[in-house]
Amino acid sequence: MTVTLAEVRAAEAMLAGIASRTPVQGSRPLSDLLGRRVVLKCENLQRAGSFKIRGAYVRIARLRPEERARGVVAASAGNHAQGVALAASLVGTRAKVYMPEGAPLPKLEATLAYGAEVETAGTSVESALEAAHAYAERTGAVLIHPFDHPDVVAGQGTLGLEILEQVPEATTIVVPVGGGGLVAGIALAARAVRPDVRVVGVQAEHVAAYPPSLAQGTPTSVEGRRTMADGIAVSRPGDVPFEQVARWVDDVVTVGEESLSRALLMMLERAKQVVEPAGAAAVAALMEHPGQFAGEGPLVAVLSGGNIDPLLLMRVVRHGLAAAGRFLSFSARIPDRPGALEELLRVLAQMEVNVLDVVHERTSATLGVDEVEVALSVEARGPEHRARVEEALRTRGYVLHYR
Repeated sequence: MTVTLAEVRAAEAMLAGIASRTPVQGSRPLSDLLGRRVVLKCENLQRAGSFKIRGAYVRIARLRPEERARGVVAASAGNHAQGVALAASLVGTRAKVYMPEGAPLPKLEATLAYGAEVETAGTSVESALEAAHAYAERTGAVLIHPFDHPDVVAGQGTLGLEILEQVPEATTIVVPVGGGGLVAGIALAARAVRPDVRVVGVQAEHVAAYPPSLAQGTPTSVEGRRTMADGIAVSRPGDVPFEQVARWVDDVVTVGEESLSRALLMMLERAKQVVEPAGAAAVAALMEHPGQFAGEGPLVAVLSGGNIDPLLLMRVVRHGLAAAGRFLSFSARIPDRPGALEELLRVLAQMEVNVLDVVHERTSATLGVDEVEVALSVEARGPEHRARVEEALRTRGYVLHYR
C-alpha cells in the first residue's frame, strides 16, 4: 500500500494534457504577517475546481478494460464527485455518484453536467460512502474512493512535484487535510525530492481526526461537529494516506470557523481568488497560528478548491467581516417616543459607521409598553473602530445584544 516517488512520476506523465498546471501567486499580506515569503498554489483554478481530478483520473485511467465496462461509483460532498465525473467522461466509462443530502447545489449540478448519474444518500460523506459500497457490491462497479487508494494518493502527489518545480526554493508547504490523500501525496513526493522540506497539514477543528490518530498511531474516528469546511469534514483518516502522513508530514494543526471565514475573505479581497472554506484552510492556519510558521525560505499555502455555493459564500463573507471586526450586528431597546431612533442613529453617524439594515420592532411579549427594540447591522473599519463604536453606545446607556 506504500506509494513511491516513481508512482507519482508515472501519474504525472498520465496527467499531461489532463490536469492543468495551476499558477502560483505571492501574497503580500501573509508575507508581512509571517515575515517570510508566502506563495499561494492556486489549485482552486484546476479543472473541475479542485485538485481531485488528479487522483480520480489516475485511478480510473488505470482500470482494466473489463473494469471500465462495469462503470465506476463514488461518494462525495462535491469536489471528488466532480473529479470522478470528469475523469470518467475523459476515460469513457459510466459514473454514478452518491452525495449527502443537502450537498451544495452548484457541486451537484456540475457533477451532472460532467455526465455522472447522481443520487443522494444520508446526511454525511460517510453515509454516502456506505451507499456507494453497497452499489458496487450489487453491480460490480468499481468504487473510486476519495482518498484511500494508492493511485489516488499518487495522483494527488503530482501537486507536490509541481509546487517544487514552480517554487524550487520552498522550505514549507501547508496543505488542507480531510481524509489525507492530498497531504500524503504532496508530502511523500516533496520529501522524496527535497528531504528538508517541511510539510504541515491543516484540519477544521470541528472535524479533526488526524491529531488523535497520529497520537495513537492508528486511524481513529472522531465525533465531528458541523463545519463550513465540508470538503475536509472527514471523521476518520484513510489507511493508505495515514501511513504516508505518519511518515512524511511534520505536523497537523487545526483551525476554527472564524479563521476559515477570515481566510476566505482575505483571499477574495487581497488575492482575488475565489476559494471554498476547505480550500482556504492552509491560509486560515497561517492567520490563526503565525508563530508556528516562522522560519526561513518561502512557504507555499495550497488553495485546494474553489467550488463554493454562492449562498454559502454570502454567509461566510458576512461571518468573515464580523470576525475581522468590520461588521457588527446587534439589537438594543430604546424608549417608545419620537426621536429615540434618530438619537441612536446620530450616535452611529458621529462614529462614522455605515448602517446597512434597521429593523424596528414594537410588538413583543418581552417588551415594555414604553419601549421598542431596534435591530441593526452596521459596517465598521476594523476591530479598534468597532470597539470604539460599542463603547460609545454603552456610554450613552444602550444595552447591546449581539446577533
